[in-house]
Amino acid sequence: MTELWGAIHVTVSLAAVTTLCLLVIATPIGWWLSRRRNFIKDVITAIVALPIVLPPTVLGFYLLVAMGPKSPLMDLLHPFGIRTLNFSFAGLVIGSIVYSLPFAVQPIRNAFEALGQRPFDVAATLRATPFDTFFSVALPMARKGFLTAALLVFAHTVGEFGVVLMIGGAIPGKTEVVSIRIWQMVEQLDWPNAHRLAGGLMVFAFIVLLLLLLIDRRWSQRHD
Repeated sequence: MTELWGAIHVTVSLAAVTTLCLLVIATPIGWWLSRRRNFIKDVITAIVALPIVLPPTVLGFYLLVAMGPKSPLMDLLHPFGIRTLNFSFAGLVIGSIVYSLPFAVQPIRNAFEALGQRPFDVAATLRATPFDTFFSVALPMARKGFLTAALLVFAHTVGEFGVVLMIGGAIPGKTEVVSIRIWQMVEQLDWPNAHRLAGGLMVFAFIVLLLLLLIDRRWSQRHD
């Protein structure tokens, strides 16, 4: 039971930290993609969407290499006494950010694109600076996209398996998450507990999807 609660704590903490980080990271990316119409935009869009089509084990393998002690990226952290981020909570956060990036960028980008040009033209006539326009007009009007992104990223992170297993190693209380715990229960033929935990994740996923539908319906009614 202690290990189970440890896995739940790691999972919730990982999902919360990943969601907060991605809302910050995805906002400028989504804004840039919504304002550009060129080939570079298509290239960046394809890069951002790669985690959707790549097998999690492939993504996890390259993250494992990138955060390993012999990686050039880790050479930058060696002076601080950090030789690797694999098998650590920080490594899980980085992997989760990469894995869930498209689920944050796409809703935010769609929300910005749905605004159209008129609100920005009006702000320009009032002599608002681009900075003021972004924070006073774009962000408040795109709040549905941010809420959708937060729900999707949180739920997607909770359901991670392949990536976190590759770079985390399932260390109890440190990198073991609920999805890995279910896999271990099945290996141990602990079917009753596996059923309960898997059923809990199914209920959670259903609630998230229901919330997304309710948000979309309420938003549509307010803008009809």
